[in-house]
Amino acid sequence: MRKVLLFTVCFLFILSVGLAQLAEPDTNTWDFGKIRASEGIVKHTFLLKNDSIDDLNINGTHASCGCTVSEIDKKVILPKETANLAVKFDPKGYSGQITQYVYVDTDSKTMPIYKFIIKADVINDSV
Repeated sequence: MRKVLLFTVCFLFILSVGLAQLAEPDTNTWDFGKIRASEGIVKHTFLLKNDSIDDLNINGTHASCGCTVSEIDKKVILPKETANLAVKFDPKGYSGQITQYVYVDTDSKTMPIYKFIIKADVINDSV
């Protein structure tokens, strides 16, 4: 009976740890929540980590819309190091749910483009 109880407790613990890992937040997505267009530009900084054993060369960044601009603070990310990707979104002229994308172009053979997502629920005061 003790073995069955011990097995059950261990199984439930392992299951809960596995579910917790599935629930980790997506670090490539940022939701600003509700924002007012009249309050202007909102900003967020993402971290881009080089998990490989090779240097990661950054070829450039671009966004899916002119309302979003990005800048990365390193052109080369050494193995196991990170770079800051600063993203700014101007909500002027928008209303409702928005999703914009920022792309980081690299020389990686396995993942040449990293995609970051920003979201917001824009309240347009002028409407």
